[in-house]
Amino acid sequence: VSGDPNVALSGESVIIEIGQPYSNHNGGMIEFGPDGHLYIGLGDGGSGNDPQRNAQDIGNLLGAMLRLDVDGAAPYEVPADNPFVGVAGEDEIWAYGLRNPWRFAFHGDDLYIGDVGQGAIEEINAVSVSSSAGANFGWRNFEGSSCTGLEGCATAGFTFPVAEYTHAEGCSVTGGRVYQGAALPHLQGHYFYGDYCSGWIRSFLLVNGVATAKMDWASSLGLVSQLTAFGEDAAGNLYVVSLGGTIYRLEAE
Repeated sequence: VSGDPNVALSGESVIIEIGQPYSNHNGGMIEFGPDGHLYIGLGDGGSGNDPQRNAQDIGNLLGAMLRLDVDGAAPYEVPADNPFVGVAGEDEIWAYGLRNPWRFAFHGDDLYIGDVGQGAIEEINAVSVSSSAGANFGWRNFEGSSCTGLEGCATAGFTFPVAEYTHAEGCSVTGGRVYQGAALPHLQGHYFYGDYCSGWIRSFLLVNGVATAKMDWASSLGLVSQLTAFGEDAAGNLYVVSLGGTIYRLEAE
């Protein structure tokens, strides 16, 4: 910002540029984590079935969650504790094996990632920021917890979703936010997410890495057409965004 906190400085500084081999699965979100570093969600580069095997290749930045220190030297520094610093792999990668982490969110030390599926399964991953560096979320070997048959089906070394659903229920997960508002105190700490195609909203409470207290809110909240994002304000209120141009706020009845 400029000297006036409501006015941006003119000009821009390019932090990083990553080439995209195809037009889809480009990720689409950045956010600062609880450690003060910038996290960047990148899709596998597109097409179908990750034909270039980018998500399982730590030698490129696609299909991964990147972690950068933008307060150091311009345009950025790589945090020394990133998992591939000093060993094989791109230093910027914090976690990998993602197809399209279109929406993700932090809550304390927890990172929730809504990873858009291929033709069968949508998934929510939830891991600890402080202890999950280097996590491999499995794509393209696995779609959700189901083996794709594109590679081997051995499960060792993979981090599997805490929640998933099939395309009988939706077609594209929209990762959400953890509710922290005062209007619904009994739901504080619950993670809300939705589906772009079906428009329903669901939630769960993460307890020791397990999704509990799962709820489907379609009967009380209705369906949100083209549900593209969740957001929150300084008071912890939860908002839901429709591509049709409407923003909703979660309120008590």
